[in-house]
Amino acid sequence: MNNQELKSCNQLIAEFEKVVKKPKKHPSKIYYTGVDLGTACIVLAVLDDQFQPVAGAYRYADVVRDGMVVDYLGAVEIVSELKAELEQQLQTELFYAAASLPPGTDDLDGGAIKNVVQSAGFELTNLLDEPTAANQLLKITDGAVVDIGGGTTGISIIEAGQVVKVADEATGGTHLSLVLAGAYKFSFAEAELYKREAQHHDELLPVLKPVIEKISSIIMQQISGYTVNGIYLVGGTACLKNIETIIEKTTGIPTFKPSNPMFATPLGIALSCTDQVLQ
Repeated sequence: MNNQELKSCNQLIAEFEKVVKKPKKHPSKIYYTGVDLGTACIVLAVLDDQFQPVAGAYRYADVVRDGMVVDYLGAVEIVSELKAELEQQLQTELFYAAASLPPGTDDLDGGAIKNVVQSAGFELTNLLDEPTAANQLLKITDGAVVDIGGGTTGISIIEAGQVVKVADEATGGTHLSLVLAGAYKFSFAEAELYKREAQHHDELLPVLKPVIEKISSIIMQQISGYTVNGIYLVGGTACLKNIETIIEKTTGIPTFKPSNPMFATPLGIALSCTDQVLQ
């Protein structure tokens, strides 16, 4: 990923951050929505017919665990509420949505994510794995996109613009929070909130380093046998300050992340949305 690509990716993220606070109401023939059902956070990103961000909303929730929907009705309710909120802001109905799921969980998931999106009133037009979805925004042609979510770390290896391998391992932000709760004698909920505050990141890094090194070893296992010259981090857990520095040091591979990794996947999902309903 060269500086220009990172710059255009960061521009789209910055634009999205703006419209989350202040939606853009202008005529658009169609709207494309990306629904990211994360372990810690559910994000909806809305793009116009030029694939530019116009609105967005997110809510921290506990309806997904390790990439699996554990509270189906709760998930439908939150997605429905966020959809209604965005429709009110844009004064229009949102029809089409794409969604994503952790790599390799299609059979385990049993269509739950698809059903959540449809039950919330969307026509589902695409369903792809999370790191591959994020790459719709990153546009990596060679390297590994690593989506460090709440429950799992998803990896997509890309060679010459083609996805050659996807994998998912059960280590992510939840494990960071568990280590933090143990070290600080916090409850899990307190640890989650403490970890999200950027001003605590410098102090937390030494405590969380062993888990980050475990994530690095997962990446190394999954990319073994492939030529990977760059690692690209996305997902809410990648927001942790200097996580990329530890991963780069542990793997020996240049590691990059966009300005706000939490929004890379939902924007990538929205970019993969079409007006053709998925059969």
